[in-house]
Amino acid sequence: MSLGMMEIGPVGVRTTDRRGFTPEELAAQCVEKIVHVSASAPAPIREQAEAFRGTVQHLIMLYLKQAINSDRTTVYNALMDAGQPELAELIRRL
Repeated sequence: MSLGMMEIGPVGVRTTDRRGFTPEELAAQCVEKIVHVSASAPAPIREQAEAFRGTVQHLIMLYLKQAINSDRTTVYNALMDAGQPELAELIRRL
């Protein structure tokens, strides 16, 4: 009988001190899960994979930054609609 369990691999914990993770840090964590480069791969393939990893990480970081800005716009507009222009302006300046 199968219990439907699957292996998830190694689990790690990362923390910050008095701040959240930056888009750069999150992109690096994300690309570690998406792109694996074998140490035993031939040098040209490894170099190509490392270049691809850098491109993917940069793209993830850009989209995370866009998501942050988009969410702040949503919060700003919600605060303006709620009659809180001062608070909305503080959010806009972040």
